[in-house]
Amino acid sequence: MPPSSTRDLIAEKADALFYEVGFEATSFADIAAQVGISRGNFYHHFKTKDEILDTVIIRRMRRTQTMLEGWQADGESPRDRILSFVHLVIANQTKIMAFGCPVGTLCAELAKLDHAAKGRAADIMGLFRGWLIGQFRALGAGDQAEGLAMHVLAWSQGVAVMAMAFHDEAFIHREVAGITAWLDDLPRLSHHN
Repeated sequence: MPPSSTRDLIAEKADALFYEVGFEATSFADIAAQVGISRGNFYHHFKTKDEILDTVIIRRMRRTQTMLEGWQADGESPRDRILSFVHLVIANQTKIMAFGCPVGTLCAELAKLDHAAKGRAADIMGLFRGWLIGQFRALGAGDQAEGLAMHVLAWSQGVAVMAMAFHDEAFIHREVAGITAWLDDLPRLSHHN
């Protein structure tokens, strides 16, 4: 396997393990076993776990940016684009019920550890926040756009936490329907859809 593809595979497997097991609980040996390489070969690509974390955060930032660009291109209206974000909880419900939100759980874990990368992980959530603010502005929310974006982010993160705690698929669907109804009932904004 060429060095760049081995490095990419290590980052991919580390990303999955950080999500499913947690950053702190994942060891070099765990990642090396998932990739199928020796620990010595592993150290050839990454010297520290923090170096792997940085690569994982960069991967997640890129994936998030690509997803947001796709929603921007595919959504017919700002409301439709916001609903693409909201429906992400349903699209990923199996993993969310098992492990929570990949961004939210990483942010929470790194904050608890007071890890130097906690701000960079929060930047992933910031991508969602900024994008949602733009969608609410396009709906005519003006000065309310930031508050509305934070409300949708908080609501979706709450849904992810409760889904993981209670493993209740029906709850996820009810909450997504609730967010949709809330969005449709927003004063002044519903006329801009």
